[in-house]
Amino acid sequence: MPPDLFGPGSADAVFDEMVDHRRSVHRRPELAFAEHHTTALIRDRMGSLGLDEVRRVTDTGGIFALEGGRPGRTVVIRADIDALPIQEDSATPFHSDVDGTMHACGHDVHVASLIGVAGALQARQEDLPGRYIFLFQPGEEALCGAKKMIEGGALEAMAGARLVGFHVTSQLPTGMVALRRGVAMSEAHSLRITLSGPGGHGAILNAKGDVIRATADLVARLGEVAEGLTYEGSHCVCSAGMLSAGSAVNVVPTTATVAGTLRTFTDAQREEAFGRLGSLCAEIGDSHGVTVDLEVPEQTPAVVNDSDVTDLVEQQAQALLGAEAVVRLPPASPSDDVSEFLNHLPGCYFFVGGGSRGGINGMHHSPTFSVEDESLRTGAGMLLRSAVALAAP
Repeated sequence: MPPDLFGPGSADAVFDEMVDHRRSVHRRPELAFAEHHTTALIRDRMGSLGLDEVRRVTDTGGIFALEGGRPGRTVVIRADIDALPIQEDSATPFHSDVDGTMHACGHDVHVASLIGVAGALQARQEDLPGRYIFLFQPGEEALCGAKKMIEGGALEAMAGARLVGFHVTSQLPTGMVALRRGVAMSEAHSLRITLSGPGGHGAILNAKGDVIRATADLVARLGEVAEGLTYEGSHCVCSAGMLSAGSAVNVVPTTATVAGTLRTFTDAQREEAFGRLGSLCAEIGDSHGVTVDLEVPEQTPAVVNDSDVTDLVEQQAQALLGAEAVVRLPPASPSDDVSEFLNHLPGCYFFVGGGSRGGINGMHHSPTFSVEDESLRTGAGMLLRSAVALAAP
């Protein structure tokens, strides 16, 4: 196999197509497990390349395969496809057309990059070693999309494979790549805390059983759960994202709900944090005269990168971008359920910069989040080189 099969500029031929697909997906963002328009676009494009679905394991998303013309190994290339329930605050010409929903984490870039990679590989099919699995995963933001695909039998199409994928980030300049051996991203646990009390009249001062006051106290102290817990310079986090309570301004409600996440890196940290969270819930209940119930609806493990695969991806990054554009970072406190696949397949999940040089891109999961189209070129180029190198016998 020629070593420069996908050298510098390898993504140029599919760049315009990727931009078009990225903008189409961005305009029509869809929430976890409701990604029907996105899935239709994926199936249409993959079908036009002659790539049929290997196995349909979820209603949305898909698994497609390409057989190279030479002997080699199987490589899974993964992209997540869902958006978030956030109202976009952006002046971009491809602004979300769906009220209250936006691609606030860059999954539109992931979808478009993987479609582009499929096209570029298909164009060189006879020159390629091995087999390539294109994995479009729904429901990453729900923390359970990968799990549902695995439960449906996705791994049966991936026996003996290695995996590669990336997450675009607005916090790294476009044209850069960051990666890490071992634990690269935190494990995540979704939390649902329900506070119950007798309810009553809002005019009665300091009455026991006030779930509003108890909720305020609980949310203010959630940070204590992860305080002091770090892993190689990165902090564990416990935070709230949703509050729900009340039906009238003068009524103390009988219930209130707090939903959030706990993110840790090790088994010991998880046990410590959940112990603290249980104690905090009990203390809030006792001090406010309410009942506090804790549930953990979903969880996903930490992203753990295989050392050998990561070293290979790093070599490809340096060859493509230059050593100065490739960095190793401490573990990231955000999570990604690609970890479910990485628990079964050795692989590397890395970061691709999408930030502008002026630093005007918003934070992930915020209304102002944005990344540059040029991140598609970097991401697709990295996937092409890494996948072919991993497929070589």
